[in-house]
Amino acid sequence: MSSSKKQSGSLQEKPGISQPEITNVAAINQIKKNRRQQPSSAELITGILAGNRTALSRAITLAESTNPEHAEKANEVITGCLPHANKSIRIGITGVPGVGKSTFIEAFGTFLTQLGKKVAVLAVDPSSSLSHGSILGDKTRMEELVKDENAFIRPSASGDTLGGVARKTREAIILCEAAGFDTIIIETVGVGQSETAVHSMVDFFLLLKISGAGDELQGIKRGIMEMADAIVINKADGDNIKKANQAKLEFNRALHLFPQKKSNWQPKVTTCSAITGEGISAIWETISSYVDTMTASGYFQEKRKEQNHFWMMETINEQLKLNFFTQPEIISQLEQNKKAVQNDEISPFAAAQLLLNIYAKIQK
Repeated sequence: MSSSKKQSGSLQEKPGISQPEITNVAAINQIKKNRRQQPSSAELITGILAGNRTALSRAITLAESTNPEHAEKANEVITGCLPHANKSIRIGITGVPGVGKSTFIEAFGTFLTQLGKKVAVLAVDPSSSLSHGSILGDKTRMEELVKDENAFIRPSASGDTLGGVARKTREAIILCEAAGFDTIIIETVGVGQSETAVHSMVDFFLLLKISGAGDELQGIKRGIMEMADAIVINKADGDNIKKANQAKLEFNRALHLFPQKKSNWQPKVTTCSAITGEGISAIWETISSYVDTMTASGYFQEKRKEQNHFWMMETINEQLKLNFFTQPEIISQLEQNKKAVQNDEISPFAAAQLLLNIYAKIQK
């Protein structure tokens, strides 16, 4: 080969052959033409009432959005679905991290779908206080239930509101009920005030515990015990069965120290294994017995009316707070007052009153 000839690499472009277009204009135009516009409120309502999962998911996303335009549309959808709601049993499930909530819910939900129930699981994943992100891993953990055609799993990030359970979860319940789900399960993040919020929107409140981890003493707390309608000692399998039965006795003794519930219901304590399925059917029997008893006494509907009133007041508080902090005058003055409070130039109470006075003038 002559040294005057240039060496050609295998990747060298041959003369006369141009590079292909990176984008296909005709394809892009076709995609734009076929791209479906966002469905209207009426279309979402029709889809939800027909049991369309996509419509239901879109409506829940609207309800979770902080965009004011989305909020208006979400309210229209919820209002349209409300007459078709309130026909389910709402079950709240809580427990400390590691108690096996997701595993239990999958076993319990599968049991219910086998009975012909339609189960919706509203699972709240804790958000990071640093990155504000959330893994949303419940669909991964409930890999069998997620494939069940009679089940719907919706994980949501907790954000910074009351342990992740607030008005938006309440709205998601209404939407799921309108879509035909007759059993709604709400899984809390298992920390702080989330239990109180869940208790205010469910018919039956189930507390999951485990034995053999110092959990018996830790679990006997007045607030959470008073809210529970049933306590289930999970992971009662293998070598842990004896410990689970001992924990059951301890919790039974503790429950008799508390005053009678307003409903006159005596909370039950039982054991189960989400792995083997042992004890799952007994839990459903307890819940069914509770619903029958409370319905007969009239307490079931009375409690739901109280919850509706509670959430009306909570929504008013939330909207007032949102309106307050989005006022330009408040935003401007807030930073100044913040620095003054941090430098001990003014008390937090006086600073707050100054801001409230500004807000009062804006509203006039």
